[in-house]
Amino acid sequence: MAESAQDNDKLARRGLMFILSSPSGAGKTTISRMLLAADDEIKLSVSVTTRPPRPGEEDGVHYYFVDDAEFDRMVEEDDFYEWAHVFGHRYGTPKGRIRAALKDGQDFLFDIDWQGTQQLFQKDQQDVVRVFILPPSIAELERRLRSRGTDSEEVVQARMERARAEISHWDAYDYVVINEDVNACFAKVREILDAERMKRQRQTGLIPFVRELMS
Repeated sequence: MAESAQDNDKLARRGLMFILSSPSGAGKTTISRMLLAADDEIKLSVSVTTRPPRPGEEDGVHYYFVDDAEFDRMVEEDDFYEWAHVFGHRYGTPKGRIRAALKDGQDFLFDIDWQGTQQLFQKDQQDVVRVFILPPSIAELERRLRSRGTDSEEVVQARMERARAEISHWDAYDYVVINEDVNACFAKVREILDAERMKRQRQTGLIPFVRELMS
C-alpha cells in the first residue's frame, strides 16, 4: 500500500511558475529565501536588470546584469516573459529554458511586482500561480523599511507611495497572505505550493496511470 502511494507521488507532472509579490518590506524576499532553502523542487527565476550589482550580488545568481543596449536587444528579440521599470532601472524575466523545463516538471519561483505578474499571466496562464503578501499594517510596513537603515528619507517615502499603489492590486492574485508572523506566513505559502502541484491538470502522468488501472 505504501509503495503504491509512493509511486503515485512520483507521477510525471508539469511544473509551475510560482509568483510571490508584495510591496517592498512586506516580506516576499524573506519568504522566497525560506522556500528555496526548504524545497529542492523549485528554482529561482533569475531576472535580467540594468541596475548595477549591490555588494555581495553575483551575476547569474542574483540577477543577470546587463547594460541598456543589451536590454534593448532582448526586448526587440522578444526574449522576455515580462519586463518593467522599477526605481529608474529595468528588470525582465528571460524566457530562456523555462518553458522546456516546465514540461519536465521543474517549478520556478518569481519575485516580481504586480505589473510583471500581469504580463506573465497573460502569456502563460496555465502555468502561473499568483500569491500576494500583505503587511499587517501600513505603520508596520514603514517601520520595517526604516529598520533597514540603508535608504534615505526620500527613498523610504517613494517606497511607501509605491507600496500603496501595489497593495491596490491585491485582487489580481489567486492567493493573498498577511505576513504578521514570518513563520506562519511561510507555512501558508508552502501549503499553497503543495496544493497547486497536486492539481489534476498538472498531473500529466495521471492519464497513462489511469489507463493502466482500467486495462
